Amino acid sequence: MADATENLDQLTINTIRTLCMDAVQKANSGHPGAPMGLAPAAYVLFKRFLKHNPKNPAWIDRDRFVLSGGHVSSLLYSMLYLCGYGLELDDLKNFRQWGSRTPGHPEYSDTPGVETTTGPLGQGIANAVGMAIAERHLAARFNKEDNTLIDHHTFCMCGDGDLMEGVSMEAVSLAGHLGLGRLILMYDDNHITIEGATDIAFTENVTDKFTAMNWHVVEVADGNNLEAIENALTACKELQDRPSLIKIRTHIAYGSPGKQDTADAHGAPLGEEEIKKTKSFYGVPADKTFHVPEQVLEETRKALIRGEDFENTWQEVFLSYKDKYPKDAAMFADAVSGFLTQGWDKDLPVFFPEDAPVATRAASGKVLNAIALNLPALMGGSADLAPSNKTYLDCSTEFQKNAFDGRNIRFGVREHAMGAVMSGMYLHSGVRPYGGTFLVFSDYMRPAIRLAALMKLPLIYVFTHDSVAVGEDGPTHQPVEHLAALRAIPGLNVVRPADANETALAWKQALSTMDSPTALILSRQKLPILDTTLRDGEFHYGAYTILDKGDQADMIIIATGSEVHISLGAAQTLETDHGIKASVVSMPSWEWFEKAPASYRERILPSGVTRRLAVEAGIAMGWEKYVGPDGAVISIERFGASAPGGVVLKKLGYSVDNVVKQALDLVKG
Repeated sequence: MADATENLDQLTINTIRTLCMDAVQKANSGHPGAPMGLAPAAYVLFKRFLKHNPKNPAWIDRDRFVLSGGHVSSLLYSMLYLCGYGLELDDLKNFRQWGSRTPGHPEYSDTPGVETTTGPLGQGIANAVGMAIAERHLAARFNKEDNTLIDHHTFCMCGDGDLMEGVSMEAVSLAGHLGLGRLILMYDDNHITIEGATDIAFTENVTDKFTAMNWHVVEVADGNNLEAIENALTACKELQDRPSLIKIRTHIAYGSPGKQDTADAHGAPLGEEEIKKTKSFYGVPADKTFHVPEQVLEETRKALIRGEDFENTWQEVFLSYKDKYPKDAAMFADAVSGFLTQGWDKDLPVFFPEDAPVATRAASGKVLNAIALNLPALMGGSADLAPSNKTYLDCSTEFQKNAFDGRNIRFGVREHAMGAVMSGMYLHSGVRPYGGTFLVFSDYMRPAIRLAALMKLPLIYVFTHDSVAVGEDGPTHQPVEHLAALRAIPGLNVVRPADANETALAWKQALSTMDSPTALILSRQKLPILDTTLRDGEFHYGAYTILDKGDQADMIIIATGSEVHISLGAAQTLETDHGIKASVVSMPSWEWFEKAPASYRERILPSGVTRRLAVEAGIAMGWEKYVGPDGAVISIERFGASAPGGVVLKKLGYSVDNVVKQALDLVKG
């Protein structure tokens, strides 16, 4: 019986390998080598350890599996097909083709069982850290001594390239500090990168490095040794006080006579003749493609039965929990469903013109804390800038090792990891993440923001110190191109409020948006409260007329953020001193404005008024679509300078006098 089991194990592993080879070959592109080397590890994990239900990929207490090296996607798709996630052989045959459910790199929501979009190396590791954070937080928040609702692990598979990326090391450092014992990283140590052997650029002692970062490390000398892999996973699951790394020595393109252990096997099909030779080495039919022996499919599809048992057992636990702790059960259901708790926005602060001026970052802090009181799923922090970003939740404690119930995360100076960890937290479900840093450092986390937009995750990025008004810190800390750069990301809502009330509504809109991330762009300098009755509906559309001259308008001034105040002052001077009537439009969000009905956009920017002046402390890129050929932009087409913020703004043209001058030039043309 043991021999039969071992033979079936090996046949299944070789089937996984051949499916991957055939998929890449048929697509005539892809990465066959790593899947061939990793197949035994994936098989052991999915068959013997992974708690999952292929019939319900969204079951909350499932183990998460993240493939950080997304180029190894054919391995993941093969496992999902064999386990019964709904993929068919035709999906594997359609690998990397238009409209397929098996794209070149795993894409969240495209393929059942894919937990996150991966491909840019290292991002998946940071996503996995975020999932592990969410798991520990929900366990601390909802588990009882007599009832355990949340009890699962996060497994992540990565390669040499992942470990070379900075984002992964930021995330690994954070995970070690937090002692995320439910996180297990499986490292494909195959010694090969695209350019050749890893030792041309990567010679560090990975074991010592991870150990120094408070990780438990287990080494598996032979990636084909199923017992060794199983023993390593068992040992790591038993450890609870720190995350684990399993370093598995594999061979890229294992079994390929001509390409094993070569860079040629990394990112190109093996070729039909080489595949036949490799299949002969495996002892499987060399002339068949996408061949799945009946006994293999029968064995792997047992995951459907096991998965149903897993979830049914958990459902019994949940029903007992619901009887004993009905209020907690309701809160749990809200959290994992992503619902906003009823009354979450009831304490939103309102600000008045007679109030003292307030920076929008400070207003944001007040709004955030008011929401946090009524939205317990809200959780986040800052990249070591909480006092400046105003992102600390006064109603909660810190999320730290053995104190996982806290909602304040100290991300440390790790902007890139913060962005990717936030994505992982949301993908896990149960929490609504936010994260803060200075706008100028959004560059450090741009890849994570891009992937969040690609996945349509409703994350909230709090970017403060929004312009050259940062002042004395100088051009290294003064963003000028960053608004345009963020606006260039498809699906990202960029919102730059002009005062405290706009800031409150920006938070409300961002949290109500469930299909895209939002970047809040907030000022360091204090701004007066605008003297206007701001209606929710108008703000929802991304722009509204704050000073309306109607049909008598000679021109329109469009501004965002702090420049709205300068524009209002300029409009008053234009009418008082020059008899020119200018309507002023506050446009906090281009993206929201573009989604507004055409009739509303025409009302705010009537086509009959062609003289338009945009005023924003950043580069002009993109404003041409709003000012048109007869308009102009007051912008910054250079880096800033070190001086008090008000001085820098004035020197670079952001004063009432200069806006008036530019408006006169435009009107009198």
